[in-house]
Amino acid sequence: MTDVLPLGPDELLTTTRSVRKRLDLTRDVPLDVIRESLDVALQAPSGSNQQGWHWLVITDADKRKAIGEYYRESFTAYRNSSAYPANRSWGDADRDATQNRVADSAQYLADRMGEVPVLVIGALKAAAELPASNQAGLWGSLLPAAWSLQLALRARGLGSAWTTLHLKYEKEISELLGVPDDVRQGVLLPVAYYTGDTFKPAKRQPLDDVLHVDGW
Repeated sequence: MTDVLPLGPDELLTTTRSVRKRLDLTRDVPLDVIRESLDVALQAPSGSNQQGWHWLVITDADKRKAIGEYYRESFTAYRNSSAYPANRSWGDADRDATQNRVADSAQYLADRMGEVPVLVIGALKAAAELPASNQAGLWGSLLPAAWSLQLALRARGLGSAWTTLHLKYEKEISELLGVPDDVRQGVLLPVAYYTGDTFKPAKRQPLDDVLHVDGW
């Protein structure tokens, strides 16, 4: 059993950050630690308790490099688009500065995704063609478990970052990994031990700016 950090629930939830620049690319991650964390993640809820999730843990250097190249290409297209948050002003100097820092760390990760010791892809049993209507029920059976995995990793001294840009090349990555047509990918987590001591809660919008009680 891996040592677990003495974090209370509120501290764990408020200090599980997206880790990019602080991922330790030189330190091996034992598969047993990933397995322990996934055992925790499998306690998450899923629609009708179907537990249709699948977890691809990629440690092979060549496969990680190939996935990293797909991710980098997708990130480059995204960063050059008008949809990229750092390509517009939010009308707030502090928030603009924060977005620029996030953009810098996101570029760092995109340039090194294939070097991260472990890549974990969360996937879900689904139809080959996803429904055109609201997909919340579908992905709601995967995403809680993926977040639980990130929390379990944080408690064991590892960092991760929620990414989905690889999905532009989902078909190619599925072929690389031999994933069946009826299993669809939902998230890619780069996983590594993190450098430094710990993390602090991030600055967020005030609750009252986003809270609506009994109506908008």
